[in-house]
Amino acid sequence: MTAEPISRTVTDLPPGPPQPHRTDPSSAPPGPRTREFPAGLPDLRASDLTLGYDGVVVVDGLEVAIPAGRITVIVGANACGKSTLLQALARLLTPRAGAVRLDGASIRSMPTRQVARKIGILPQSPVAPAGLTVIDLVTRGRAPHQTWWRQWSSQDEQAVTDALTATNMLEHAHRPVDELSGGQRQRAWIAMAIAQETPVLLLDEPTTFLDLAHQIDVLDLIVDLNRQENRTVVMVLHDLNQASRYADHLIAMKSGRIVRQGSPAEVITTDLVEQVFDLDCQVSLDPVTGTPMIIPMGRHHHAAPAPLGIR
Repeated sequence: MTAEPISRTVTDLPPGPPQPHRTDPSSAPPGPRTREFPAGLPDLRASDLTLGYDGVVVVDGLEVAIPAGRITVIVGANACGKSTLLQALARLLTPRAGAVRLDGASIRSMPTRQVARKIGILPQSPVAPAGLTVIDLVTRGRAPHQTWWRQWSSQDEQAVTDALTATNMLEHAHRPVDELSGGQRQRAWIAMAIAQETPVLLLDEPTTFLDLAHQIDVLDLIVDLNRQENRTVVMVLHDLNQASRYADHLIAMKSGRIVRQGSPAEVITTDLVEQVFDLDCQVSLDPVTGTPMIIPMGRHHHAAPAPLGIR
């Protein structure tokens, strides 16, 4: 069922005709429309990619193809190049060598609006301007769809309402973003990315600073976007067990290179965790999902025999 569009204030788009009054968010019926992207999902890949900052090479000679319509999670120790790779895939960072290609074309050669209609990015720890309301933030996700001849429309209004509904933020639509809890604030930013209606969604540590319940809430929402709307998702996560549970495709990085990639069962082993994270551990099976589950060791804890250990 489609929620009725709600009233809104546009602060960052070209002025258009006055908008009609819409139903208050609290009275809109629940349930967003289901958005399915066409079968020909964008092909996103990088070849011979070298990235860096201020004379320091962070990613060197990397090759990667993102599986379309799947959830890909990038893992690795701090400063291994995870977020740097994500920024390059989003065209936020210019490669020193190599190229990121979207449907065969260099992403650097494509018009910004064309890229923004295919790829949405949620950066790490985004900050909204003081006093900006949730609905104004989410409205900004529609900017790539605005032109001088096509300004705000009922389709834009519906997309904003659907994004707020999908993230359970409809009742908070007119609250300032800086007054929300950490979990609500993150859902508001995800709602903006949803409103952009891109078939590819890039998320840099979307669970950072959230308590455990809100982390699971956000990750479950991302799975819903993938399964219900066939969106391609690429995200960076620090928690290996969450990465293993939620990823279809896992990429493990170390020192700017991909060490291993594949399904969680193919990637997560005791040897891999030791190589990438310098961590002694056991790998068992998650009793809920059957995916690999990392049990870290330490100087004060010693391993008992583990019949389900994977090496």
